[in-house]
Amino acid sequence: MAEPGPPRWLALIVLCAAMLMVILDGTIVTVALSAIQDDLGFSESGLAWVVNAYLVAFGGLLLLAGRVGDLVGRRRVFVGGLALFTVASLFCGLAASPEMLLVARFIQGVGGALASSVVLGMIVVTFPEPRAQARALGVSSFVGAAGASIGLLAGGLLIEVLTWHWVFFVNVPVGLAAVGLSLRVLPQDRGLGLAAGADALGAVLVTGGLMIGIFTIVGSDDAGWTSARTLGLGFLSLVLLVGFVARQLRTRQPLLPPRLFSSRPLAVGNVAQLLMTGGLFAFQFTLALFLQRVLGYGAAATGLAFLPVAITIGVFSLGLTGWLAEHLGPGLVALPGLGLLAVGLLLLARLSPDASYALDILPAAIILCCGGGLALPAFTQLTMSGVPADDAGLASGLSNTTLQVGGALGLAALTTLAAWRAESVAGEGAPNAQDLTAGYHATWLGGAALMVASIAVTAGLLRPRRPSAG
Repeated sequence: MAEPGPPRWLALIVLCAAMLMVILDGTIVTVALSAIQDDLGFSESGLAWVVNAYLVAFGGLLLLAGRVGDLVGRRRVFVGGLALFTVASLFCGLAASPEMLLVARFIQGVGGALASSVVLGMIVVTFPEPRAQARALGVSSFVGAAGASIGLLAGGLLIEVLTWHWVFFVNVPVGLAAVGLSLRVLPQDRGLGLAAGADALGAVLVTGGLMIGIFTIVGSDDAGWTSARTLGLGFLSLVLLVGFVARQLRTRQPLLPPRLFSSRPLAVGNVAQLLMTGGLFAFQFTLALFLQRVLGYGAAATGLAFLPVAITIGVFSLGLTGWLAEHLGPGLVALPGLGLLAVGLLLLARLSPDASYALDILPAAIILCCGGGLALPAFTQLTMSGVPADDAGLASGLSNTTLQVGGALGLAALTTLAAWRAESVAGEGAPNAQDLTAGYHATWLGGAALMVASIAVTAGLLRPRRPSAG
């Protein structure tokens, strides 16, 4: 096969640039929360919803958005989502009240879901050759994995040099340029047509179930995991999702065709990826808190501390992982990656309140990023392998949904565990640095356990099937 020409790689650059902007927004806001609270007067509980409002819309709509891309055209959905995200970013920056910011953040999440849900599908269709596809997916995985770290750095610098409004305003010129370039370089696709799978009831069930489920997860830190609200909403989410599964098995035009799960790598790979991202998302969030709340780092210093993370992930995702996956297969690459992630989290669980960045934190972070640089691109290839072109958008949306739901669930569960552990160690008083460190240890140990579970699932995928009798 001939190496793809420049136009296709230009299309990849546009897709990844837009995806980076969406991913950056998930973390760049984190370091701006304190300034937003001081300016707009958010309460402590309300401040969390600056992040959660985006996450609920983004995670809840990914699966539906991916299928809509298959039906009406992926470029149309991508450009429309990107334009909506850009406009919502402008209104986020202009927000003069908590209510205006939360509404704009929710709309941002809708636009982000539409744009990012079809990216993997567009890459798979644009790069059908195995070698070129592996390289392209490696680039997209780097953007996804390193984007969060770059967001922390960019957010810290913007806050210190300008104001919190610019963490949103910076999206506007980038988004406008990306929309214009998308219309020029991305291939036009007509889609299958709504008649090929417009399951309206299924769409309502899965979107409602995912949104309520993510709302329950991210709100559990305030309400408590055993509260009536958490249990009630969790049960409602489960009922809606079970209803969606039953609907897909019975309808003639399913939103999520059961045939998709005949691909063993897709089915098992998504389960393993769900477990992995639960621990991986919590790592960056809690390490940033450890640096700020225990070691006393400022916003810019915290962002700079994560710069080696992005560089390490880039070295693996942009070169080594694609080459290894091509020669060994993505499953055999994912296993050592998961092992490194578990080792890195266990090393973090040994940190003390007077830990040295160079001697204690950086080595563990580098090991974690080597693991992420191997595992994330490998799982992307696993979950997209063998998917027909007509279902590429749906498989892309499913993989992104796994990432977001796994990350939300793991982050909520492990940070709640950290808070419980810190408070139990502190007793009656407010948690000090030692107590907070004990809480973060619990988070990192829990993340390591999730990596071990993901290793077990991935190893099961690689085990050869027994030949059927007869």
